Amino acid sequence: MFRRLTIAAALSAGLTAVAWADPALVYDMGGKFDKSFNEAAYRGAERWKKDTGKSYLDFEIANEAQREQAMRRMAERGASPVIGIGFSQGSSIEKVAKQFPKQQFVIIDSVVKQPNVESIVFKEHEGSFLAGIMAAMASKTGKLGFVGGMDIPLIRKFQCGYEQGARYANPKIEISGAMTGTTPAAWSDPSRAGELAKAQMAKGADVIFAAAGGSSVGVFQAAKDAGKLAIGVDSNQNHLHPGTMLTSMVKRVDVAVYNAANKSTPGLTVLGLKEGGVDVAIDEHNAKLVSAAMKAKVEAARADIIAGKIKVVDYMTNNSCTP
Repeated sequence: MFRRLTIAAALSAGLTAVAWADPALVYDMGGKFDKSFNEAAYRGAERWKKDTGKSYLDFEIANEAQREQAMRRMAERGASPVIGIGFSQGSSIEKVAKQFPKQQFVIIDSVVKQPNVESIVFKEHEGSFLAGIMAAMASKTGKLGFVGGMDIPLIRKFQCGYEQGARYANPKIEISGAMTGTTPAAWSDPSRAGELAKAQMAKGADVIFAAAGGSSVGVFQAAKDAGKLAIGVDSNQNHLHPGTMLTSMVKRVDVAVYNAANKSTPGLTVLGLKEGGVDVAIDEHNAKLVSAAMKAKVEAARADIIAGKIKVVDYMTNNSCTP
């Protein structure tokens, strides 16, 4: 009975320590079922629950002030590891991890240097490079678009990898980009994202990569309505609009959460193409859109990136998209 009490109820009731070492998740802004980043984390936790028969706590924050409070309450209840989904959780994880040194914490998409924290980051630029190849090869106009969520270096990292892959496939390709906003609200504004996509299509873009969390669905709908192609992000979103979803740049947040729930190892964990942490999704929903030549080009580039023959610029390392 007590195990099934939601963390939201625990927060409001002011409950404290309960001794069991089950994982806990604090989702980023945008909601648990955003069809993207948060939902991937949820799927990883659900898979862990199914495989182990154990339970976990989770909490969807309604505002930024709730992050630290939720993590502290989970730690007080004995949850371990406490997993923060998204870079914005970094400062809260750092504070609470110091206060509970005997418990484990995990931050996804950021780095927190504490002895009881595992930091999991991804090579989004590598997966986005492959998405760029597919976009350039699928384009009939020679013009592509990119719609990001919150304007932060991490999303620029997606854009940078995408642009590199597109130019690798077609050096003459033209690419326009825009961000949905500069605050966390940018992750849950599909109307704004859709308008940005329409503006890019008006300029000739016929393939648009959306890296905007829950806002991305606005881009997908705009592409479907215009008979253009879109590329999903984080989760495999090909099924949302079969026939106009060229692919999805999958970021295996689900695998990261699953592995962390099984065993958290303090330190830095980096997941790229080599580790199966990122890739492009090809399935029954987009198979007709992916030509044999496109597939071969992607497979060759994937192998060359893993082998180090193609070096994809990481925007977050360079603070620019130039080597």
